[in-house]
Amino acid sequence: MRIAFRLGWWGAGFAGSQRQPGVRTVEGELLRACLHARLFDDPVRAGFALSGRTDRGVHARAQVGALTTDHPDRVGPVLDRALPPDIWLTGVAPVEDNWHPRYDVRSRTYRYFFADPDLDRAAMDRAAGRFVGEHDFSRLCRAGSKNPVRRVIASHVMAGDGGPVFECTAWSYLWHQVRCMAWVLEAIGRHEEGEETVEALLRGESRRNPPAAPSAGLVLWEVETGFAFTPVSRGERHDRFLSGTADAHRVQAELACWLRPD
Repeated sequence: MRIAFRLGWWGAGFAGSQRQPGVRTVEGELLRACLHARLFDDPVRAGFALSGRTDRGVHARAQVGALTTDHPDRVGPVLDRALPPDIWLTGVAPVEDNWHPRYDVRSRTYRYFFADPDLDRAAMDRAAGRFVGEHDFSRLCRAGSKNPVRRVIASHVMAGDGGPVFECTAWSYLWHQVRCMAWVLEAIGRHEEGEETVEALLRGESRRNPPAAPSAGLVLWEVETGFAFTPVSRGERHDRFLSGTADAHRVQAELACWLRPD
């Protein structure tokens, strides 16, 4: 039976989502948990796949994957218990036998959380709106040999608790695309760049690409599948991990304020 699953993770402990030899990755931990739960013996024959990959340090709220198994009842609490504390399941759903999470989803949404509450959010939001539509993102990514043209469905900057939040929705992205877009928006929010910088980059008039914003602020927020998931309750281990992480970050933030030079 083909099962789609939805999961989240805290990205600080991973060298990205895609499996790589010798380093800890989301996919590697997920495959290890699937084997432990005896969902399949061979991930290739099981058609195991995620809807896309994320870089080192990037977090996920609602990534989507799929696998084929003779034990669909184990894709839920059993699999969740086999996962490490920094990865958790949030939903499962039966799908057609040929459903693929990379090609059959409708869109992917990222959010970038800026840490500076004093950024000019209105200017950032106006600039973010200029990304909407089909554009050549050669100057806002690391495209390599891939087609640099992508269509952005929605792009805006909203208010967040600690600072502005950039949200972008598209069907697919290029490497570092969202983080480069975020860097430009932050520069506009600091009034170091004008809003017209977005058009200049999209037209290829800039001589060099802007750097990518730090990965720690980026979250794969939503993958739209067109169907509903049956919720999976997050285990206590995951809640304890997230609570401990939140407490540690609060302490680090307070220490940084005390240690900051006058």
